[in-house]
Amino acid sequence: MNLTLSDLEALRTSWRSPSDVARRASPAALPAAMLDDDPRAYSYVLLLRIAIVNLVGFALLAAATLAGWTVPLLVGDTTGITALIAGVFAVGLGVAVTRAWRVSRELNWVRDPVPPRGSKVASYLRAIDACGPDSRSLLASSLKLKLASRIGMVRQFGTTLVLLGLIGTVVGFIIALSGVDPQAASDPSTIGPMVSILIGGMATVLNTTLVGSVLNIWLMVNFQLLSSGTVNLITGIIARGEAHGRA
Repeated sequence: MNLTLSDLEALRTSWRSPSDVARRASPAALPAAMLDDDPRAYSYVLLLRIAIVNLVGFALLAAATLAGWTVPLLVGDTTGITALIAGVFAVGLGVAVTRAWRVSRELNWVRDPVPPRGSKVASYLRAIDACGPDSRSLLASSLKLKLASRIGMVRQFGTTLVLLGLIGTVVGFIIALSGVDPQAASDPSTIGPMVSILIGGMATVLNTTLVGSVLNIWLMVNFQLLSSGTVNLITGIIARGEAHGRA
């Protein structure tokens, strides 16, 4: 089949890229910066970053376990505070991953020309339609507060880890000092039990402080990624709302 120059020109002018289709379908539905990018390139980027960070963390934890470092930390603390810290961290990490999945899904929907009805961006666009221009800033402020409050729980878990570590430190010193009797120090038969209690108390001090600090750093890295993703979500929803409002 032979194609003339006029036929090729007609094919060129009739072809449209996916972003052009989105523009034609809804000229002001998306900001220009979003239309120029492929939405599939952003699919669950935040969740992927969270996964990479936690895979590295669990790999280091596995290496420490194989080296024989983690079991003495749990066994050496007779108060159980170290195990409590580990449990609080596990719950906090689960909350962080769940929040990251939800934020990632909402970020994908922000770049969708037709977002699902139950998404944050769809609700925000409907609210803008129902309110006047003067109420738009109030809606944006309300959106910021709602989304920020949903990730605040992860920070609270991180703060709790530090506080539990400090409590373990205080409890460890109390245990260590409770076994010291200056009046019985001259008796050789009492020195052994006192040293044993002192070592047990100091083990609690060191274990709880170390575990609480390390797990706090791990969880706060997740929180920083989640916070960055939430800021991007808020910015994207408000930007799309402004483009929708000018339509």
